[in-house]
Amino acid sequence: QVLLVESGGGLVQAGDSLRLSCAASRRAIYSYVMGWFRQAPGKEREFVAASIPGSSTYYTDSVKGRFTISRDNTKNTVYLQMNTLKPEDTAVYYCAAKFLPITDFQVMGAGSYDNWGQGTQVTVSS
Repeated sequence: QVLLVESGGGLVQAGDSLRLSCAASRRAIYSYVMGWFRQAPGKEREFVAASIPGSSTYYTDSVKGRFTISRDNTKNTVYLQMNTLKPEDTAVYYCAAKFLPITDFQVMGAGSYDNWGQGTQVTVSS
């Protein structure tokens, strides 16, 4: 099991930027798919971005060009750089991890991940 702890959330205005961090422990993340999901009040948890080790990144359409996922395996940490934030980005953001392998079909599904952080709140005011 990977222990995940998110940080970096907060209250910002529309157009601002935030960088979320997800620090992993107990296991090294170089063999894990690392993902970010978010859940707004009254809505289901949705996929935001994912990073496949040594491979590609995935983004949901609504954040393409604004959000960037990256990983630093030496620090066992994954980041989500969020630029040009919008009020509709308001949600609790969760970090998730899945041990390889993974299929393209699985990467965007919350049910594919078996390690989750506690979440960090991001609130974007208009």
